[in-house]
Amino acid sequence: MPSAQRTAIIDIGSNSIRLVVYDGAARLPATLFNEKVMAGLGRSLTETGAIDEAALTMATTALARFASLAREMEVDSIRTVATAAVREASNGGQLIAIARSLGLEVELLSGEAEALAAGYGVLSGIPDADGIVGDLGGGSLELVRVVAGTVTDRVSFPLGVLRIGAIRQKGKGTLDRTVAKLLSDAGWTGRGAGLPFYLVGGSWRALARLDMHLTGYPLPVIHEYAMPAATVTRLQRTIQQLGRGKIRAVPNLSSGRVATMEDAAALLGVLIRHLGSRETVASAFGLREGLLYGGLSSEQRLEDPLIVAARDEAQRSGRFPEHGDLLDAWIAPLFDDDADLARLRHAACLLADVGWRANPEFRAERGLEIALHGNWVGIDARGRALLAQALFTSLGGGFESPPPIGQLASLDDLEHAKLWGLAMRLGQRLSGGVAGPLRRSSLAAAEDELVLSLDGDDAALYGEAVEKRHRALAGALGLTAAVEV
Repeated sequence: MPSAQRTAIIDIGSNSIRLVVYDGAARLPATLFNEKVMAGLGRSLTETGAIDEAALTMATTALARFASLAREMEVDSIRTVATAAVREASNGGQLIAIARSLGLEVELLSGEAEALAAGYGVLSGIPDADGIVGDLGGGSLELVRVVAGTVTDRVSFPLGVLRIGAIRQKGKGTLDRTVAKLLSDAGWTGRGAGLPFYLVGGSWRALARLDMHLTGYPLPVIHEYAMPAATVTRLQRTIQQLGRGKIRAVPNLSSGRVATMEDAAALLGVLIRHLGSRETVASAFGLREGLLYGGLSSEQRLEDPLIVAARDEAQRSGRFPEHGDLLDAWIAPLFDDDADLARLRHAACLLADVGWRANPEFRAERGLEIALHGNWVGIDARGRALLAQALFTSLGGGFESPPPIGQLASLDDLEHAKLWGLAMRLGQRLSGGVAGPLRRSSLAAAEDELVLSLDGDDAALYGEAVEKRHRALAGALGLTAAVEV
């Protein structure tokens, strides 16, 4: 796959059909367009074994629109995939023929291929994931073991969310016994003992969204949102008590998922109990992102998605694309950061210039918003808070920690991020955002001084504004500002 191209994926699922168009860096392309239609192809499979006419008509309309949009957007490539409903329906071939008449060649994914893509999707967005991935679709459930950046064992079960209602109607305990037998026969009982269970699929993400609303979680970002096993049990009761009307009023929760949430919660509770998982972790990435990830080279897969995305954003929004890497190298000698902190600091430096187009009075707020709400992966809520604090301070926000970052990270973490921000602020002012002055100067803590070393020809760069920021950083570090030419 080229390093940057415009790619479209049409995902014909058992519950929804979706078009997503991606553009940008291959390791983590930006989403240009995303639209879904809740066609419910798998709705009638249990009773008739076929896709019903209403669903087929809705799917035809959606595919015609998506094919036209992809052409209008001039995508470089389009991949159309179908999963359990089309795979199992007696008239699945009819839908494939309809797609072909629209210029779409459908790739019918096997259960194992679905599982592999789901595992790759989670690894794409959470590179250090170590646990069980559960991808809940309308017609099937895929379980995947991910560890050390790789997908190992995987299995597919006929436990899609559109099938669960029929199983539960057979009586209390039927779902529990059904899941227990399927897991036992496949050798998966207890496989998640002590490990997180990564949630993939719209119905399970809706559960996480509901819990975020109920608990007043301050960050409206679902990726890497964690729920202990006990929370899942509580959610099952809460959904029954609230009813569909109140759940539909929850912000950012897809109304198309409300009808299946109780069944999705019941299945999740049974699964994590038999697997032994300690908590669930929501993943914003799944099958579609996994298909992209599967097409990357081994070298591209090793790229840090946070750094790739931050660098791409800097190239799109910043003034001097190379500046962020230089700025990070320039301030790094001041900090004894571990690998996790160092990558967050690096991301902050890459994004240090993203606020320059904003009104000067709102640049700090712009940095805060980008850090907290940007489409980043490979970063948790704490990481977003540190990134936000560094950018807020760097862009002139001072030592304040605006809400909600104080709720997402410890005071010590935020104080450390403020030092990053002050150092970035000094580097930005000294260099004017260009490369040369940073390459020819250095910053180091020596005994009780913060020494800024300048090339002789650059002495004139040490003006009043630079001196002020130099003293501010030195004071925050408990040092005295000193200049060496």
